[in-house]
Amino acid sequence: MIGTWLLVVVGGMIGASLRYLTDRYLTARAVRSRHDARFPWGTFAANVTGCLVLGLLTGAATAGAAGSHLQVLLGTGLCGALTTYSTFSYETLRLAESGARLHAAANVIGSVTVGLGAAFLGVSIAEAVWS
Repeated sequence: MIGTWLLVVVGGMIGASLRYLTDRYLTARAVRSRHDARFPWGTFAANVTGCLVLGLLTGAATAGAAGSHLQVLLGTGLCGALTTYSTFSYETLRLAESGARLHAAANVIGSVTVGLGAAFLGVSIAEAVWS
């Protein structure tokens, strides 16, 4: 039987890798060529994606479709490593200190609003699928 700690480690390895790749891709390629490079699009996308996955997982667990091992693997491991409050905070502070206060405010308001919306959407999708 796989230990809980190993599930967290495996999920964390996947989540941290996805977070890094998301940030590198969005920052270096797709977004910088089309949008303002000051906004932390990589962190924003990783956090919103994590909120959606956690919402789906929560809805599935509530419906009895996701067991405790899957919750630990995806919720604690993957989402814990994919999302990052510390980087969000640092990047918001960096924006404000550099004079990009509008970007800093947009990062806070957008991250909270879109993140909560993604979590609610995930729960709704899971409930529709497994209820």
